[in-house]
Amino acid sequence: MDVTLHLAQDPSADALLGRSPLAALTGMLLDQQIPMEWAFKGPRTIADRLGTEDLDAHEIAAMDPEAFAALLSEKPAVHRYPGSMAKRIQQLCQYLVEHYDGDAEAVWRGVGTGAELLRRLEDLPGFGRQKAQIFLALLGKQLGFAPTGWREAAGAYGEPKSFRSVADITGPESLAKVRAHKQEMKAAAKAAKQK
Repeated sequence: MDVTLHLAQDPSADALLGRSPLAALTGMLLDQQIPMEWAFKGPRTIADRLGTEDLDAHEIAAMDPEAFAALLSEKPAVHRYPGSMAKRIQQLCQYLVEHYDGDAEAVWRGVGTGAELLRRLEDLPGFGRQKAQIFLALLGKQLGFAPTGWREAAGAYGEPKSFRSVADITGPESLAKVRAHKQEMKAAAKAAKQK
């Protein structure tokens, strides 16, 4: 994996996301209840604080949970909820070590269908159906991994130029479109609650 991404809107963070499958999965895991750019900058921040160029699932899985939570809590915190997200990242890494020998790319390497890949992504700790579909769309649209039926498995996120998620962010203009779509969805949900 070595592609140019623009999810964090930060060259160093995006470079890590584009070359590191574990960083990409971690950014996706962090992408909740905070701005997208902040979430996808998280893996670079974690690597910097660990003093490494990349994230290592074995190292993170084996870390003392309190020490890892403290690392994510340093100012500026990696997430609005650094303690709970530290636990989720460690659970993800522990799962990858147990099922894929710590190789995050093995989650999708060699998978023949979008349906199988979606199932594998949904099995990851912290990845529900929506998060799995968005990551599947990111793999297909930007990371060069497009197994048979990936668009169908990714649902609406797999549609070309849908601007629904991070899978469609390729720069500031597309980021603005995705952000506008999310705001429309929140407004529609709020309006539906008031009926």
